[in-house]
Amino acid sequence: MQSKISSFFKPSSSDENDLSARGGKKEHAIVNTFKRRARNFDGVSFSSNESALDSSKKPRSEDLSLKSQLPELGRTLNKKRSYVQLYLELGQSDFLLHTCSTCGFKYARGDESDEKVHKSFHKNYTHGIQFKGWRNERVVGMPSAEGGRVILVLDGDPPAHKNKVQEVLQMMEFELGEGWIFQKICQVYMFISSQRVAGCLVAEPIKEGFKLLSCFGDERTDGRILKKCRSHSATLQFGEISLQREVIKRASSVRSSNAVDEKHNGTIMCENEAVPAVCGIRAIWVTPSNRRKGIASLLLDAVRRSFCGEIVLEKSQLAFSQPSSTGKALASNYFGTASFLVYKT
Repeated sequence: MQSKISSFFKPSSSDENDLSARGGKKEHAIVNTFKRRARNFDGVSFSSNESALDSSKKPRSEDLSLKSQLPELGRTLNKKRSYVQLYLELGQSDFLLHTCSTCGFKYARGDESDEKVHKSFHKNYTHGIQFKGWRNERVVGMPSAEGGRVILVLDGDPPAHKNKVQEVLQMMEFELGEGWIFQKICQVYMFISSQRVAGCLVAEPIKEGFKLLSCFGDERTDGRILKKCRSHSATLQFGEISLQREVIKRASSVRSSNAVDEKHNGTIMCENEAVPAVCGIRAIWVTPSNRRKGIASLLLDAVRRSFCGEIVLEKSQLAFSQPSSTGKALASNYFGTASFLVYKT
């Protein structure tokens, strides 16, 4: 006989025990059953044929985005490294570092960073460090300074002025030597042309100088390039045959002054008696592309006009520190004599 429908809603014995333990109150229990779905590595899971059809209608771009988020399985990267020989060593003297014949800077050819640094230094050395100007400049009035101006920088000037001076002094030290050019009491004169520092002079107050002996100051050199420096010829005798031997020394443009000074070992001879002097020219330097244009003489005239305020100094009141070969040539040309004053630094 078919059971009545009310029998399906009668609680079981276990349920009755639970109800008695809870005080006879009935509670409906909802049980959820979950089924684990199979995972698809393409980023799509299917629960039925209908869901598979729905997923096939989705655009392919979504599948690609899902694939990119999942880790690649079963793939190993096997990229081969390719080696290319960029340099050939064939016994070159400058294989590692090449020395520029103009500015003397050493760099590695073919290295992009080295080439860039050399290009910047070469331009600053040959044409001068870039200078856009200051709001408050101490300009020395020079009637003959066509296309340029002379700026005076003192110790009490703003830090921006001093920083520019230090930048110029570093360029001077590259050619003239380090650690002696500048000190606190010095006055710095800079010649500005085409928004670049074309020349610089460092002056200091002194009390006395010594006259240079003319026999050591008569030699005058070009100052730019010393092409040949010939030594004393010697005769080689082979029986009745006599040969003349001649040694030729060559020097680059950036080190030409040092090559000439080596002939006299950097020494100068001067008189023992001191002569009164007011201004000492500690160092003077002009960029290679602006030499032989009268810039050094213009800087010396600016020193005479402004070093002691409104008093214009005589040429005889100026003295040079121990000059190089180019310094001797400049002083001899400016003073009109090889017996000019020098002083000890």
